[in-house]
Amino acid sequence: MIKPLGDRIVIKVIEDTEQTSGGIFIPDSAKEKPQKGEVVAVGLGKMNDKGEREPMDVKVGDIVLYAKYAGTDIKIDGTEYKILSVKDALAIVE
Repeated sequence: MIKPLGDRIVIKVIEDTEQTSGGIFIPDSAKEKPQKGEVVAVGLGKMNDKGEREPMDVKVGDIVLYAKYAGTDIKIDGTEYKILSVKDALAIVE
């Protein structure tokens, strides 16, 4: 698996359904980029001026919303992941 450094997190991208409630299938070209994912790995946190690690706001297992064009996309064994800074995580979905 991937171990993020510093204040970065790895999320597994959650794809939205490809079919509308009326049964119409949405082609890939018409879909918006997903902006939701499950946190699968968390870095140790950013170092502050005192040399101490700042605690991370998210933990493994959290579902987060993230900025639309944030992070770096990677694919491992056919699964899409995104590595992004914790500041690009906008909210935790509860």
